[in-house]
Amino acid sequence: MRSAKLTLALVSIAASASLVACGGSSSGGASDTAASPAAATNGSGKTGKVSANNAAENEITAALQAAGVSNPDRWAKEVMEYRPYAADDTKLSSLRKNLAKHKPGQKTIDKIISALTVP
Repeated sequence: MRSAKLTLALVSIAASASLVACGGSSSGGASDTAASPAAATNGSGKTGKVSANNAAENEITAALQAAGVSNPDRWAKEVMEYRPYAADDTKLSSLRKNLAKHKPGQKTIDKIISALTVP
């Protein structure tokens, strides 16, 4: 019986640690509060910006999370929805305009843009 309780406790701790490591959260919505940053990589193992036009959704999500964007999954989908971005729109003005429709707050928009680049 004691062994079963110990096993259950260890499984519970492991599951909790897994959720924390994955950034699991039950809160949603667009907020300017920073999420726990994770390292975004540009393919070379270095932290950096990712292409707004070419990066996969998981790469954009990781870059947004690293930039401190709350709910990075949602915003990665929005970034992808408005593709492609003009190569000469280096400040991603068109994306800023489209994101503003969702009223995320200027800090959130700035964080999103800071994680992206247009090749």
